[in-house]
Amino acid sequence: MDLLPRPLDPIRSIKLKLAVLLLASGGIAFAFFNWRIGWLPPRTTVTAMLIALVTSQILAHGMTRPLREMTAAARAMAKGDYTRRVRATARDEVGSLAHAFNQMAADLAAADQQRRELIANVSHELRTPITALNGVLENLVDGVAAPDPATLRTALHQTERLGRLVAELLDLSRIDGGTLALDFSQVDLAELLAEVAAEAEAMATAAGRGVRFAVAVSPPGAAVTADRARLYQVVVNLLENAARHGPAGGSVELRAVVDADLAHIEVRDEGPGIPPADRARVFERFTRGERADGGGTGLGLAIARWVVELHGGSIAVLAPGTPALTGGAEIAATPAAGPPSEGCRIRVTLPA
Repeated sequence: MDLLPRPLDPIRSIKLKLAVLLLASGGIAFAFFNWRIGWLPPRTTVTAMLIALVTSQILAHGMTRPLREMTAAARAMAKGDYTRRVRATARDEVGSLAHAFNQMAADLAAADQQRRELIANVSHELRTPITALNGVLENLVDGVAAPDPATLRTALHQTERLGRLVAELLDLSRIDGGTLALDFSQVDLAELLAEVAAEAEAMATAAGRGVRFAVAVSPPGAAVTADRARLYQVVVNLLENAARHGPAGGSVELRAVVDADLAHIEVRDEGPGIPPADRARVFERFTRGERADGGGTGLGLAIARWVVELHGGSIAVLAPGTPALTGGAEIAATPAAGPPSEGCRIRVTLPA
């Protein structure tokens, strides 16, 4: 706690404070000289104090300009304008404050842009299944369509899509708020991946994709310390993405390798792959690649990335030609350029 006196706080101008400071310090100095050597000439004393006051006001104007700019920028921010910046050329505390203010303004501008994009994207994602569901229900009510299994299956599909979107938005909210707690335990990878592959294959069959999933785990009995439910969610998202972007009737390979330090989980499909410029962007919110009509919400890979990072791991799209996992080691499986049929490969790496 600062216990030093602050007698100048009632003064509302920092320039006036500087003037009071100079007058007070000058008065003390002149009193000291008067006590030690006698009174100085009055004209000299008054002239010196006037010059000091004028000089202090000129210099104080430049010193306090960043503070005035910050005040104006803060008022503009309160009205939603985050474009204002402060000139930060000084190297003192005011300059440091100006740099911090500009960084804060940039962060607020980025957050506001993300908020606007989130609202726009969520509105779009909600409108699509709601419009489709509304059309199906209107046809049923008007008697245009009969309540046969195919029509009801379409309505159920749109309802499930809405449910997935709401669940993923809640997950994002928990992650952003830092309230997503992990329940760590020993997870048998062979059991987990087989369960996930069975669910993904059933979903692909129901969607008419007919994708087959092949699972390989090495060594037998390999396990990893993780939150089983969240790791399950990550792998499900990866398999759904692979089934959606791969060819109908194709296959998806799910491989896990655990060595002394790390656990690797890799998903490989037979699709066209991801262009190099988009390999990092696919883990951003509402990025769905080239197939915008594939039924995805564009949130699955973003959630997968955050869950993996919460585990202290990493997730990335592998470049063609990256050595494949096998037997706890890596071997060169393809040439450096990689054939076009190699598809998309996404690898999750977790501490074992």
